Amino acid sequence: MSQTQIPVTVLTGYLGAGKTTLLNRILSENHGKRYAVVVNEFGEIGIDNDLIVESDEEVFEMNNGCVCCTVRGDLIRVVEGLMKRPGGFDGILVETTGVADPAPVAQTFFMDDDVRARARLDAVVAVADAKHLPARLSDTSEAEDQIGFADVILLNKTDLVPDDEVVAVERRIRSINPHAVIHRTERCDLPLDRVLDRGAFDLDRILTLDPDFLEGDGHDHHHHDHDHHEHNHGHDRHDHDHGVGSVSLAGGDLDPRRFFAWINDTTQEHGPNILRLKGILAFADDDDRYVLQGVHMIVEGDHQRPWREGEARESRLVFIGRDLDAAMLESGFKSCLA
Repeated sequence: MSQTQIPVTVLTGYLGAGKTTLLNRILSENHGKRYAVVVNEFGEIGIDNDLIVESDEEVFEMNNGCVCCTVRGDLIRVVEGLMKRPGGFDGILVETTGVADPAPVAQTFFMDDDVRARARLDAVVAVADAKHLPARLSDTSEAEDQIGFADVILLNKTDLVPDDEVVAVERRIRSINPHAVIHRTERCDLPLDRVLDRGAFDLDRILTLDPDFLEGDGHDHHHHDHDHHEHNHGHDRHDHDHGVGSVSLAGGDLDPRRFFAWINDTTQEHGPNILRLKGILAFADDDDRYVLQGVHMIVEGDHQRPWREGEARESRLVFIGRDLDAAMLESGFKSCLA
């Protein structure tokens, strides 16, 4: 994989959760980076005309060097247009509308060869409203899917909710997606590098199976460390019907032929229920780590770098989805061990 690939962030979240606040910060703050922001409608963002340097029909260039453009029609065409702009970008951020399924947007960056050569899906970020998320989770499956799909979750508007409720919401998020990084924010105020250019999904961190480690993300909320010990290491299945949960698998060297056959069959058969799939794999007779990621039925992978001296050489795989059959996934995975 060439280093010239631009990191792409997919931004999800319900209307009113605070996505617009985040986008406006990217487009107006003096962060010294050149980001491209792709939105569905400019009107929703309400760009401040004083900040616009120049604009044509679809693209507004801001005085902090960022650009904002709308998707009218085909996302691939928009992204290809952005990549042709002189000067390049430090990152591209694609906003998905309120309830939209982020999967097709994420899949765009796996499927189109031109886009793949120039851009890579870096992270899916969900902005969630601490006050309204519990109701959303109870009354729609989309909210649960968005949480399950995310790598980074901004739990926003925490200033409007008592502390114990914030802890309860976080626990609910963890039961759906134990692997996402959660940042508590007010008005989406956090360093932008926590959201943009996270680096290959922070796979190493995500796939650490130690639940204590999931707490240690540098945010300052260590006082509820001990809330999460009820997660066992293997299968976080919570019991309300058809909920989103995760299955984590670990083992030694894999036989690549058996593994690819198994992962293909599994994603073809269960793809609609698999929101995300991520792995770092050790293949027999192969000195390089293999990094795998998937969205529904589409899976892609690549050799990343050699295993380092002193690093535990281990295959780790995480599925996040609905109705996952942990026992079946585990026995399938074990059958691929070399």
